[in-house]
Amino acid sequence: MATPRAIGGLIARYLLPSGVIASMALAVACGSAAQSSPTPDTGPDDAPASQIGAETSEFEWSVVSDELDLVLATPDLGLGPQRFAMVISDSTGLIKFPVVEFKSYRYPDGFDSDRTGPAQATQARFSLFPLGTRGIHVAELDFDATGDWSVETAVPRPDGSTALAEVRFAVSEKPQSVAVGDSVPPSQNRTIADVDSIAELTTGSLHDEGLYQTTIADAVSNGRPFVVVFASPAFCTNAVCGPQVEVVSELRETYGDRADFIHVDLYDNPQEIQGDLSRAVETKLLDEWGLVSQEWTFVVDHKGVVSARFENFAGAQELTEAIKSVLAAP
Repeated sequence: MATPRAIGGLIARYLLPSGVIASMALAVACGSAAQSSPTPDTGPDDAPASQIGAETSEFEWSVVSDELDLVLATPDLGLGPQRFAMVISDSTGLIKFPVVEFKSYRYPDGFDSDRTGPAQATQARFSLFPLGTRGIHVAELDFDATGDWSVETAVPRPDGSTALAEVRFAVSEKPQSVAVGDSVPPSQNRTIADVDSIAELTTGSLHDEGLYQTTIADAVSNGRPFVVVFASPAFCTNAVCGPQVEVVSELRETYGDRADFIHVDLYDNPQEIQGDLSRAVETKLLDEWGLVSQEWTFVVDHKGVVSARFENFAGAQELTEAIKSVLAAP
């Protein structure tokens, strides 16, 4: 039986408050393969980014700060406008300011050289995950060159001072995953018609049959907009992963008469895993779509072209805006 690749494997470096560079190499498959009993939407909510940040993707990124911890939720970045999201926390827990400022900088000669900019300064809105234990700040940033970049944020402290943090990362010419403006692969995901039980289609406890009615290929040929979420609900364990399938299910109740909604689990054999990821067989659709982190949601127009993409968790407000936009398009 095939074993899952490390969805989320990464080497990340962090400049910790002590000033010591720490390196971590984690092999994560929507949680740890060593887990004995996965629990939906649980994880180290209060752990600093230096402990959990390396679980977000296979991309390398680093954090420089004396007071704040950052987790980069969207490391698969390419040229042009990009959704950019971070978890911001400190020693007391999650930073929940409604708005913080993101400033982007470029390092044209690498991170050992001087940076230029800011290239852009914009407001990032806070989005609280369902259950209220996790949350991210989200903004749109426009990257006009490939190479080394950073985003800096500042958080006011009770004593009137400001805590600064910088996350450093690379921008590629194109993201690794299917990007906005791309035609989606005509994937043949399994539907409720292909199985004896919906438990064969999802690791989660939510069994919304409306999410398993059509293949991606058929959704493209139907000529209707659609939303597809790739996630394995029972293995949602890090700071940037949330109950995405539940959110998409709720949106289907509102917009399902005008758009199709599809869930694809990361694993082809949910009913056989039973808490042991060594038994897991990863779906080939992840390679078709270029997906390496544990949650992705795509809003696709009636021509089968990606209108919006969301790496890791996206709240109902973000998704609703994207769905309304694609429904209003000619």
